[in-house]
Amino acid sequence: MPERTTRDVRGFEDVDWTPVSPKLVPAHLMVTILTAGIVTVLLAVPLVLMLVGVWPDYPAWLAWALPAVMLGWGLVEMILIPRRVRAMGYAERDDDFLFKSGLWFRRVLAVPYGRLQYLDVKEGPVQRRFGIRSLELQTASASTNATIEGIPVEDSERLRDALMARGQARLAGL
Repeated sequence: MPERTTRDVRGFEDVDWTPVSPKLVPAHLMVTILTAGIVTVLLAVPLVLMLVGVWPDYPAWLAWALPAVMLGWGLVEMILIPRRVRAMGYAERDDDFLFKSGLWFRRVLAVPYGRLQYLDVKEGPVQRRFGIRSLELQTASASTNATIEGIPVEDSERLRDALMARGQARLAGL
């Protein structure tokens, strides 16, 4: 069970937040490195063509700028990933399920149990490598759908079953 925290989210100071797994950091880093690497290689094609003389009229500043900007973006993303993951968490309350995220623009999403239509547990190859899953909550309103990444495998099963049981109980009372 992940360590519980009470991170400061205005209006939700009394909520006992459960952080997502710290294994989400290397998973996101791996995806960012792969994405930035592939896009940088593709954006470096004009530079290579210019340097070997195939495309001599291509603006040199643009040929150097495209891969440099992509590498800069990748570096900034890699620096921000650990903080973004630490800002994520969820909480099970009596009437609703809360999910918080966001580094600069914080977001707290409350999904009432009675509104849950289905829960989907997803596990991609990178997630499987790190022993984490994503939990996707679906409601009738698209604005309250949420995907919670970084749930440990053992917690994802428990969480799915608990949320569905609470959702069924709330629906029965309607």
